[in-house]
Amino acid sequence: MDIARKLAIPALLLCSGAGLAHAQENVRIVNEGGIGDQWLLAEGAQLLAPGYPEQFVERGDNVCLAMGYAIKPDGSTSDFSLLKSWTSSTGNAEPVTGFWETFAQAGANALSQWRFQPRPEVDAPIPTYTVATLIFTGGTPVDADSIREHCRVEDLAALVAQNNAEQQSRYRSVEQRDRESMMYRATPQRESADTPVRSAPPQP
Repeated sequence: MDIARKLAIPALLLCSGAGLAHAQENVRIVNEGGIGDQWLLAEGAQLLAPGYPEQFVERGDNVCLAMGYAIKPDGSTSDFSLLKSWTSSTGNAEPVTGFWETFAQAGANALSQWRFQPRPEVDAPIPTYTVATLIFTGGTPVDADSIREHCRVEDLAALVAQNNAEQQSRYRSVEQRDRESMMYRATPQRESADTPVRSAPPQP
């Protein structure tokens, strides 16, 4: 299962680089807890919580993640992305290599099993991008809400807009470097008039 890199915008919202304004014509961006105007939990479905990754159980960190995800018209979920992360041992810094990726994978595995259905009065549900704050409780009991606060996203649309602009800026920088590199290679490198002409050494 693919997970977008931390603070990356899923392809669903990039719309081939058309920008956020065009994306919002096709995808609703909704804060956590705000999908109820169009969506209900599918009949028989549960909002499964992620399991604590076994390889980090001995560390005992309390961890929270803000995981972005899309709800497709059929009610299934996709486009999982890690938007924010925090751990009780090192805060926002990754304590060891692979830590965030492992927890994000656990979060995505849980989110991929969430299922929704349109409300009865909604004939054509619009694909929705939203966020879930997930917590992983380690060895030290702590109030779940106090952990969750470290990863709460107050304004998802603003975060998407910010990250979209940053990502497009990075793309433009790469394209500019590529153009400059191509121009440099295409420019003949002439020797200076002061540079002596080197002849081949005489043959014995």
